[in-house]
Amino acid sequence: MSDKELSKKIVTLVGGEENVNSVFHCATRLRFKLNDRTKADKAALEATPGVITVVESSGQFQVVIGNNVGQVFEHMMAETNLQDADNPNAKKEESSEKTNFLGKAVDIISSIFSPILGALAGAGLLKGLLALILSFQWINDKSGTYLILSAASDSVFYFLPVFLAITSSRKFKTNTFVSVAIAGALVYPAVITAVSNPERLAFLGIPIILINYSSSVIPIILAVWVQSYVERWFNSFIHQSVKNIIVPMLSLLVVIPLTFLAFGPVGNLISQGLANGFTWVYNLSPLIAGAVAGAFWQVFVIFGVHWGFVPVMLSNIATLGYDTMLPMLTAAVLSQAGATLGVFLKSRNTQMKALAGSSTLAAIFGITEPTIYGITLKLKKPFIYACISGAIGGAIIASGGAHAQSFALPGLLALPTYFGPGFLWVVIGLLVAFVLAVVLVMILGFDDPKEETAKTEAAPVKKEMAIEKEILVSPLQGKVLPLEQSSDVAFASGAMGKGILIDPTEGVLTSPVNGTITTVFPTGHAIGITSNDGAEILIHVGVNTVKLKGQFFDKRVKEGDIVKQGQLLLEFDIEQIKAAGYTTATPIIVTNSAQYLDVLNTMETEVKREDYLLTVVV
Repeated sequence: MSDKELSKKIVTLVGGEENVNSVFHCATRLRFKLNDRTKADKAALEATPGVITVVESSGQFQVVIGNNVGQVFEHMMAETNLQDADNPNAKKEESSEKTNFLGKAVDIISSIFSPILGALAGAGLLKGLLALILSFQWINDKSGTYLILSAASDSVFYFLPVFLAITSSRKFKTNTFVSVAIAGALVYPAVITAVSNPERLAFLGIPIILINYSSSVIPIILAVWVQSYVERWFNSFIHQSVKNIIVPMLSLLVVIPLTFLAFGPVGNLISQGLANGFTWVYNLSPLIAGAVAGAFWQVFVIFGVHWGFVPVMLSNIATLGYDTMLPMLTAAVLSQAGATLGVFLKSRNTQMKALAGSSTLAAIFGITEPTIYGITLKLKKPFIYACISGAIGGAIIASGGAHAQSFALPGLLALPTYFGPGFLWVVIGLLVAFVLAVVLVMILGFDDPKEETAKTEAAPVKKEMAIEKEILVSPLQGKVLPLEQSSDVAFASGAMGKGILIDPTEGVLTSPVNGTITTVFPTGHAIGITSNDGAEILIHVGVNTVKLKGQFFDKRVKEGDIVKQGQLLLEFDIEQIKAAGYTTATPIIVTNSAQYLDVLNTMETEVKREDYLLTVVV
């Protein structure tokens, strides 16, 4: 189904808008916080085309979709009264679901970091590429080119408190622009300059511990969290007539000094503690640390708790200037890609093979949810092989002392950010993780699901136990569109029946089924066919083309003709029809679709004649 249809169905199956306390999305999944979990139909969601799986973790009801999650989310925002961050439903005090401390922490972290993850990863990759170019002396570090590219790669990290102020304000429901002003004060040029000044400063006689807050993470999150309480308190008694001016002023007046005096230094200590704690564990045994990270990272992804490590990585980069965790995690990602490639090479199930092929490419570039839920975890053994391979690859990488110079999504594209000490070990470790996973899957195998046949006569089964289906092939070559995009309301609304829309690139129309021609309009613009299995199909070339009175249409069949699938029915002149001011976008409708369980559409965006188009499920 289309992204728009999918978004509508998801909202319905989670219990409707009134059951959504809050919703946002990360790279591959919609993350709902529901008021009543029992109102959500998890089984129906998992069976919905376009939904990979549903995960309940950390107090969130997570609907895993894949790479098109952003488009589905946009349709959801446009078609409902839900809003991304300032969702009115989210202003309810609490969901009825009880959430433990870990669940609340993961929910807060994922809400704050997921919206900026793309910018962080993109800037990190650019930073790594720039370092690589500089090392090869392809560019002069004194040139204007280097200055601009350096600014492009560093800006997100330098002004990270500003980005985090925006997302934190949405999570804690504060005035976003006041939050940004607080972050701006932390990275104010005069403040940054004063950090290196040996002269001690004070605020109203209280000594200030000045710290360089550029690239910092924890201080601004703490500051915005405190701001949410300060704002609510001032809003509770300041008169409505001056509230919009006085509350922001008082919030800035209170929160900014408190941040410099208390929350900033405390947050900085927490950041240093996280970085030093991880470094201590890593230094105990890099080999064991790498093996554990490589083996269990994807397990953390399954439960959605991997977000808890993002602040640690960013704190490492801000405090130490590098991070050793990211290269190890890349081994876990590449091992999943290798295991999925192994499934692609070994499976005899065409549907599984097709899914494994596309999922392998996504996993190589760091998106593993479709791989995990659609392939490796579903088949069980490949997931275990991937964890073993990831552990070995992670151990090799960690033993070589590899580190990341900046943040990036763990994946093949992150390689430039690992350039430097231990880079060769990164390459070796990733190759081992990927190749070993492929080999283990190929040698040890897995339980390959049996191929489902579309022919009901292929296996003798009891009639009452069978789900029968009829396949319709495409009668046209062209671009596939959802039926709702038809400019004819009768077709777009589904009133005529379920179906699909094709914008043809050739004026040749063939039969989608074996059957009988029941209707041929005198003008030739529409043809009705009844298949041998009873499906009643209407093919209507364009909209209002009846007004052409048969001009530009050449009928090749008449009513009562017996036709074969793929037989020529009609030829028409696309260019002439368009020149006359008409569209040629053609609905293919199953007019008696109400008699069937469902009519399923192809997921392809373009088809050729006789490609798979529709399935009528009896």
